[in-house]
Amino acid sequence: MAGRFSAADGARRRLDERVNYPSLAAKRVFVTGGGSGIGAAIVEAFARQGSIVAFVDVADAASSALITRLEAEGLGRHWYRRCDVTDVSLLQRAIADAARELGDFHVLVNNVASDDRHPLQEVTPEYWDQRMAINQRPAFFAIQAVVPGMQRLGGGSIVNLGSTGWQTKTAGYPAYATAKSSVSGLTRGLARELGAQHIRINVASPGWVMTQRQLAYLDEASEADLMRSQCLPDKLWPEDIAAMVLFLASDQARAITAQEFLVDAGWC
Repeated sequence: MAGRFSAADGARRRLDERVNYPSLAAKRVFVTGGGSGIGAAIVEAFARQGSIVAFVDVADAASSALITRLEAEGLGRHWYRRCDVTDVSLLQRAIADAARELGDFHVLVNNVASDDRHPLQEVTPEYWDQRMAINQRPAFFAIQAVVPGMQRLGGGSIVNLGSTGWQTKTAGYPAYATAKSSVSGLTRGLARELGAQHIRINVASPGWVMTQRQLAYLDEASEADLMRSQCLPDKLWPEDIAAMVLFLASDQARAITAQEFLVDAGWC
């Protein structure tokens, strides 16, 4: 399976290089959870558009390697800080520090999440709060931190990462499903207030994306079930989600706000 992942990655990168949004060149972008998986694909996709990217993550080795690789490929030196987003003060301080160094952000991508499995009867109040602290709370407080800068810029775009997991009634992570279902409420609840300031806010909801983490859950039976569930017979990759995020961040989506876009190969 590792070999198939590497070959597909090369094909996806060639496809990604043909996507061009001139409006994203030199735009400043902040991404939460940008060090690996979907987040790393989003960071790289913006870098390939000529954007100036800042991101936070707890995966220090992967994040540092991403920064080094992008610079080696001539895609610029981007801003990274190790940050545990469950500490709201650290998250907001990272956003403020990055803005002081780079300038106010035109785009925020709320990507950070953790879909650890947990049986219903084993969830404690402490575990529930910890899941919300990763999967729900950071999006709101990141928005709170970037909006003043977007107001100064005269507008911006916020893209929240949702999930189709709760929409397909996937079992095994009720706290994660609850947190991710709230992304739509957060988005629609802020759309009118932010829209008056030319700040757009939308949701991109991935299906089952073949990150290295998710490949661990994929076996012959689950792959067969995936192919039965999707309308399209192809696996989803992180770059598929990044492509939607780029579009929603670009001027080509200037009239779109308060919407959710499913990138799930037709599962839902």
